[in-house]
Amino acid sequence: MTQRFLIKIEYDGAPFVGWQRQANGISVQQVIEEAATQLCGHTIHVKGAGRTDSGVHATGQVAHLDLPKKFDENRVTEALNSLIGNWPVTVLQARTVEENIDARFSATGRQYLYRILAQRTPPALALGRVWHHRQPLDPAAMQLAANRLIGKHDFTSFRASQCQADSAIRTLDELRIDAVGAEIHLHVAARSFLHHQVRNITGTLALVGTGKWSANDVSTALAARDRSAAGPTAPAEGLYLSHVSYADIKWA
Repeated sequence: MTQRFLIKIEYDGAPFVGWQRQANGISVQQVIEEAATQLCGHTIHVKGAGRTDSGVHATGQVAHLDLPKKFDENRVTEALNSLIGNWPVTVLQARTVEENIDARFSATGRQYLYRILAQRTPPALALGRVWHHRQPLDPAAMQLAANRLIGKHDFTSFRASQCQADSAIRTLDELRIDAVGAEIHLHVAARSFLHHQVRNITGTLALVGTGKWSANDVSTALAARDRSAAGPTAPAEGLYLSHVSYADIKWA
């Protein structure tokens, strides 16, 4: 008999090829699956809520896995963290859930944080965890432009050319720009996202922040429904999957 667990995870994406298992390197999914397999003595599969790319971090990724009923939430958390070892991956919490709960398909919303360090000098402690943008950025101008993207739109101009989604229609529930010291933080929330959508939006809004683009330019790019009409893709290292929501499930 098995019990389904949801686990909340944080990780530094720098050493990984991304969340999902791939033939060309180690993934976050593989690290957790190997730890769970070692714990149980037989192969365990782990399914994540979001397939973060190489270099993308998480403070609130969620995954599900089925483990023997003899394990409780605390033991799952502690055992997985012990077996993960020195990889920069931590299981923050485990929750028992019904067997029909799916980390990906049961999610009702996802939130991302993108961190930009807008200063001339390079970071030391934040190296690899922010986009080092050498030019100053105007967060107020970026917010005015960001407002043009909130709501339901065709985001073809802001998705990767290799995106496999059937439709580019998405609804952005939030796109908030905050100035935090020398950093600019973009908080983005939606039920689901297109491949590279947040990074492409960030790269475009950075053009507004430097004064090269206006809010009207962002509206024009959105209406074009053409990836070449929007701005560049921001680097992976500034992006964090920060939260995944589920109906009737609250994390401590």
